[in-house]
Amino acid sequence: MSKIVEGLLYSGSHEWVMVEGETAVIGITDFAQKSMGNIVYVDMPDEDDEVTKDEEFGAVESVKAASDLYSPVSGTVAARNEALEDEPGLLNSDPYANWIIKVKMSDPSETASLMDAAGYGEFLDKQA
Repeated sequence: MSKIVEGLLYSGSHEWVMVEGETAVIGITDFAQKSMGNIVYVDMPDEDDEVTKDEEFGAVESVKAASDLYSPVSGTVAARNEALEDEPGLLNSDPYANWIIKVKMSDPSETASLMDAAGYGEFLDKQA
């Protein structure tokens, strides 16, 4: 069973979102990192890049596969987690403590389409 953290929002493409005011902190879920295996590289956008809801913003690569990352919200990249450049495996050790990007949201109402922890749990059950 994958770990799901209460208080976060989740996308169908297995990204999590923590809303801090107008900023969305984005990472990948425990389910995503488990299905990827040993993560060896994280491709992230640069600060001030624009991201669009449901569009690709980067990728996570493991020894098994590469998986695109899709932004759960639209806005401007406010920060990227530089630690992942040297230690991409941090996503395997704790995917919820290690965010990928922070986005200043252009439309915070977009988060209404994301799932809460219970909804994401049901979504995963249907995937199994």
